[in-house]
Amino acid sequence: MRDEVDELVEAWARERSDLDLGPVEVFSRISRLSRHLDLARRTAFSAEGIESWEFDVLAALRRAGTPYELSPGRLLRETLVTSGTMTNRVDRLVARGLVERLPDPADRRGVKVRLTPEGKSAVDSAFTALLEAERGFLADLPDADRERLGDLLRTLLTPFS
Repeated sequence: MRDEVDELVEAWARERSDLDLGPVEVFSRISRLSRHLDLARRTAFSAEGIESWEFDVLAALRRAGTPYELSPGRLLRETLVTSGTMTNRVDRLVARGLVERLPDPADRRGVKVRLTPEGKSAVDSAFTALLEAERGFLADLPDADRERLGDLLRTLLTPFS
């Protein structure tokens, strides 16, 4: 079975036979898969009328468990964005009624960001749709291969954690 990356690698091998093209074979496929996954995410989330960045914040709150709230600092760590970006995102989600800001009972100056019932419903529906799409990407892989792929990708990502 051949794909477009095979052709890309062959062309580079012809032009630069002095280079080890192994990384290109792996990361060009990951990059192309990432584009397909981004499209699947946008499609899954559009049914709920949310953007990918909104899903990221809502999902972080949902994963926190009842009462589905986190400090802004914890949201920063969960979503890997800057403080200014998070403030803007929370403001927009509050305006849409998907989250609310509450005083932090442990810190008079602090706040907590909490998922509203509408936000919980939106993120649950979007996550279900996303899982269905992602399951489709993996449909042709036997369970053992899927587990092995997950292990290999974990090994690649661990240094960045």
